[in-house]
Amino acid sequence: MSILQVRGVSRRFSSTHGETLALQATDLDVAENDFITLLGPSGCGKSTLLRIVAGLDHPSSGEVLLDGRCVEGPGADRGMVFQSYTLFPWLTVLDNVCFGLRERGMPRAQQVEIAQDFIAKVGLKGFERHYPKQLSGGMQQRTALARALANQPRMLLMDEPFGALDHQTRELMQELLLGIWEQQRKTVIFVTHDIDEAVFLGSRVVVMSARPGRIKLDRKVELPHPRHYGMKTTPAFAELKAELTEQVRAEVLAAQRQVA
Repeated sequence: MSILQVRGVSRRFSSTHGETLALQATDLDVAENDFITLLGPSGCGKSTLLRIVAGLDHPSSGEVLLDGRCVEGPGADRGMVFQSYTLFPWLTVLDNVCFGLRERGMPRAQQVEIAQDFIAKVGLKGFERHYPKQLSGGMQQRTALARALANQPRMLLMDEPFGALDHQTRELMQELLLGIWEQQRKTVIFVTHDIDEAVFLGSRVVVMSARPGRIKLDRKVELPHPRHYGMKTTPAFAELKAELTEQVRAEVLAAQRQVA
């Protein structure tokens, strides 16, 4: 059963130079427990589509339905994690994770209990009283992930959340996120430029075309769970990566021809 339906969604942007069609009329169905990774060249509309699903932007045409209800703005049913950590620098790790729960009017003791559970899940137990400036980039992103999960959203929307991390930290964060998903089966839409990351994390990989973006390929990932980083060296992983690399490369070249 699809919990999210994207129906005919397009997005045009206006400027002094005229209109730009960033996203063609797009249809996408997301089933409960799906982990969808969105791939494509820069400027293809991946983040635009994600922001429309999040309610942070509005489509020029079409609609997004979550559980049959039209998405008209942000909501607690969709947790968003950005590439920048978006933590409140004046709040501790604990209070950052509690923030959404506090805004909902939850009693403090219950906030702390839930927050501490998710802080432990992301491997930050013992850092509850630290401030963001005292944390590494990976630890800040763990805090942002815990904050999003603590609100128990229907869906988790992630816009290149590990893009600013070094290679080793990025791989550790991939394993952390995947482990949490394997336990909780939260529905996820995850934007990335990294093909390895898309294959390793996704239950489906959706490849978007060069601008104006459209869905070019929707590929199911048949790799078994639980997944370990060693899976990246297997023939099945390499075969799927090679297929997706060709698809993405063709769109990157198309995008370059648009500029030339």
